[in-house]
Amino acid sequence: MTTTTADDRAPGAPRVSVPRGYRFELVKLVAQWRIRLLVLACWIAPALFVAAVSRQSTLPTDTLFGRWMHATGWAGPLVVLGFAGTWALPLLTSVVAGDVFASEDRLGTWRHLLVAVRSPRRIFAAKALAGLTVLLLLVAGLACSSTVGGLVAVGNRPLVGLDGHLLAPSDAAGKVLLAWVCALAPTLALAAIGLLGSVALGRSPMGLLLPALVALVLQLAQMLSLPVALRLALPGYTFIAWNGLFTGPAQLGPLLIGVAVSLVWAVTATALAHLLFVRRDFTNPAYDGAGHRAITTGLLPPAALVALTATVVAVATPSTGSGIEQDKVQRSLATAFAHLYRLQTRQLHRPDVTEARLRATAACTKGAGRLTPEGPGNDWRCVVSWHLPGVTATGTAVYQLDIAADGRFVADGDGPKEVNGYFLVRTSNGDAPNPLWQFDGNVELLSTTAKG
Repeated sequence: MTTTTADDRAPGAPRVSVPRGYRFELVKLVAQWRIRLLVLACWIAPALFVAAVSRQSTLPTDTLFGRWMHATGWAGPLVVLGFAGTWALPLLTSVVAGDVFASEDRLGTWRHLLVAVRSPRRIFAAKALAGLTVLLLLVAGLACSSTVGGLVAVGNRPLVGLDGHLLAPSDAAGKVLLAWVCALAPTLALAAIGLLGSVALGRSPMGLLLPALVALVLQLAQMLSLPVALRLALPGYTFIAWNGLFTGPAQLGPLLIGVAVSLVWAVTATALAHLLFVRRDFTNPAYDGAGHRAITTGLLPPAALVALTATVVAVATPSTGSGIEQDKVQRSLATAFAHLYRLQTRQLHRPDVTEARLRATAACTKGAGRLTPEGPGNDWRCVVSWHLPGVTATGTAVYQLDIAADGRFVADGDGPKEVNGYFLVRTSNGDAPNPLWQFDGNVELLSTTAKG
């Protein structure tokens, strides 16, 4: 039995509105010292980190856009976004959303709160909105602080996209902002999972850890060579899919699917948390979670949601397998090479040539030709060919590719040295490594057309 009906119908009791309850819950959250420390850290630490790293001689080249932190201030917030999606945001959702209900269980204050508000539904709404507000404040701090740190330390300069083309500062600013906005969707999904854990597990510490544990499982899953449909059905994929904004044209298909899946997860987990919360027995001081209902209500619907979403994506898109195929790899590498060749030409003060006149192509094999050329791996070898106007001979360059399961690849130049070897070029921003030596790229996992 629950006390919901009795509380809602108590005669003569003043009704505490959701806005008033929201303000009360928000004050309670902000009054906690750990929340105040998190707010300060999110609004200060990223700026200091980006400014410090941007002035180091060694850059985090293993992080997406890390190799461009010397060149533009817009690389900094993207490096921070990559780190935040992996570690910071899951931990923040655990601290905020994972404890918003469980704290009342630990302190034994539910009875006092119910006497004051007299509606579990309004209590749930107020607590959920307060937690969401704090999370938005933390995410905004990460984005704004890292952007300010990058622009102050390096400057408002063009950004090299994942296909090698230059984005003007205004274009880069818009895409950086959009990438952070898209990252809110999986953050909301993790926050909803935190609410569900906080409600279902009571004072158990597992409720606090649930968003971080779910995020860790999702990260491990994204490292596996999963089918495309299953990969996109996981709510954390948007933490990766924002990469597609920085190609031309933008790879919007995976990003839009990832955002939609994350929002569906957020709504589903929040609805399940609300269902468990309004049905609990607040008169039992020994209450310690929903017991078997936490499994049937908290685990089975998300599992069914993954299966349903994967089925819908598989039917709606023509892609099968890992989505990493030979023709896609060759097309992505050739496009990035052509754009970066033009960048190198300008840096070396040579006559400019368009991508259309270069006619760059790539021929790639996997495992020295012994393996089927598909799927992730560090054993891809590609030969890029191009033509210069007025030159009869065809230029060639060799690259070793390390392709991750999510489609991101690192191309490492393997000669000839004067084309894609390591040497410094003098730019307006100082000396920089040859842009054709090592660069990042992205293979779009979804096919644009069905196979015949």
